[in-house]
Amino acid sequence: QVQLVESGVGLVQAGGSLRLSCAASGLTFDLYAVSWFRQSSGQEQEFVATISRTSDNIYYTDSVKGRFTISRDNAKKTVYLQLSSLRAEDTAVYYCAASSVDQPTVANQYRYWGQGTQVTVSS
Repeated sequence: QVQLVESGVGLVQAGGSLRLSCAASGLTFDLYAVSWFRQSSGQEQEFVATISRTSDNIYYTDSVKGRFTISRDNAKKTVYLQLSSLRAEDTAVYYCAASSVDQPTVANQYRYWGQGTQVTVSS
């Protein structure tokens, strides 16, 4: 059974930092690209960042460039999202998702999704 499990500290002050983790099991992890998405209350799901199988290709949505860093450790089957200089508008449920397409571009290319983890930034 494939599982993606997100974890990370959920409440932080504006300007602060935290790291989210996405731990995978039940799949050959280094055959999957992994992305982070987020969804704020009442808003549509938003792409945040993606990392290819061997970390050669990394992309961010414009609003997080220079503030968020995605990385992966294939030996640990884990992808990380380092969030820095956090703003109130970063408050959302953050999801990781895995795709067998190395540079996925649409949501239906993701086969596996985590359950999400809440990040709340207080101003």
